[in-house]
Amino acid sequence: MPTLQFKGKTFVQNHHLAVKYHQLVPKKELSLTDKVSLHDNLIIQGDNLKALKALLPSYSGKIKCIYIDPPYNTGNENWIYSDNVNSPMLKEWLGQVVDKEDLTRHDKWLCMMMPRLKLLRELLSEDGAIFISIDNNEIHRLRSLMDEVFGEANFVTQIANINNPKGRSDDKYVPTAHEYVLVYKNPLEPQLYGWQPEEKVTKRYRKEDENGEKWREIDLRKTGDSDLKEDRENLFYYFLYNKKTKEFFPTREEQIPKGFIQIKPLREDGKEGRWRWELKTSENNIKRLYPKLMPQRKVWSIFEKDYFEIDERIKPTTAWTKKEFNSERGTETFIELGFDKNDFPKPKPVGLIKHILEFATDKNSIILDSFAGSGTTAHAVLELNKEDGGNRKFILVEQEDYANTITAERVRRVIKGVKTAKNEDLKKGTGGTFSYFELGSTIEMESLLKGKNLPSFKEF
Repeated sequence: MPTLQFKGKTFVQNHHLAVKYHQLVPKKELSLTDKVSLHDNLIIQGDNLKALKALLPSYSGKIKCIYIDPPYNTGNENWIYSDNVNSPMLKEWLGQVVDKEDLTRHDKWLCMMMPRLKLLRELLSEDGAIFISIDNNEIHRLRSLMDEVFGEANFVTQIANINNPKGRSDDKYVPTAHEYVLVYKNPLEPQLYGWQPEEKVTKRYRKEDENGEKWREIDLRKTGDSDLKEDRENLFYYFLYNKKTKEFFPTREEQIPKGFIQIKPLREDGKEGRWRWELKTSENNIKRLYPKLMPQRKVWSIFEKDYFEIDERIKPTTAWTKKEFNSERGTETFIELGFDKNDFPKPKPVGLIKHILEFATDKNSIILDSFAGSGTTAHAVLELNKEDGGNRKFILVEQEDYANTITAERVRRVIKGVKTAKNEDLKKGTGGTFSYFELGSTIEMESLLKGKNLPSFKEF
């Protein structure tokens, strides 16, 4: 498989192994719980590479869904490369702002992402999935990197999320109206749940049987590409129907018994087509099938009763266009929680993260966001738990100074409620708890073996 080459790759591809374990120091005064615990909802302040390593002993292979919103590397974000890798070239990068004039900004971004992705892979459960928001600046390089870290076979999809329908006004030629959500899984097939169908889907099921169950009519004849008999000859056979006795069955025999008519899949141009089901499938599901004369074409065809399942889930498409996924929705919610729009630029919309969680988690899943920002992921988890009675847990990691004043403070307000909010759900609050931790000193194995610098019994 082709791999992406970039400056510094040889020094960072195994750097996650050299990162030392650090203590996670509980901060009772910043937590919102009676008992601080690593098994509570977590907010961790500190470098996310070190924090991910510190989470391994407790959460390796236990995270069902990872969502991250890393720097898009636009050149305007003023992010700084900060990993102390044992390389003279990378040490020269330390503390330097990455801007548009930086000719190595893509190399630095990849060197920052690679060890983090490798630790995220270790934390992800065998049937879990990772979702990454990104835009045109790094999408192609990120896909190559994800193919290498997670395996090309574990690519799930690349979703276009329409987050700015009007398009970015500062784009020179074609205003960009979307960004991406890149999805990969671990080797096992993930349990992906989908969404409850909306009214525009359920209203298609207009018919009702004697038991009151709703269904819709679908032609059994294959339409679209590869719909000819010669495309799949095993899917070409006949149905025999007796109008008087209502006897009706599929067969490969061309001979027509007395009193029966023969029905075969005919395209609108008169050519022989094929069915969607194999003969055996039609035999096993004959009660769901029925013959019907199509007056305009003056031919008979076979139709399926497609029943609406109450618990049926709808799979996503690769284009997400809902208004609640727009960037401006994220800012509106942030302001309604009592923050100033300048406190945090472009917070992610809650609707987008909830949409992902509904698809990728069950009611007891653990969700990790190691680029936590304004805390939207925790907000989405808490709201979804309140809506469906779930017990999902979140882990947020944020290294910036606002980890307490914005990230954790937002979660506090979501839990307690904001009296001035217009939205009734925000006003009432979701309820819940979280434990706040900071990264502490390194855990030196040699010191432990010698009995030096051990934590107190209470801390342990």
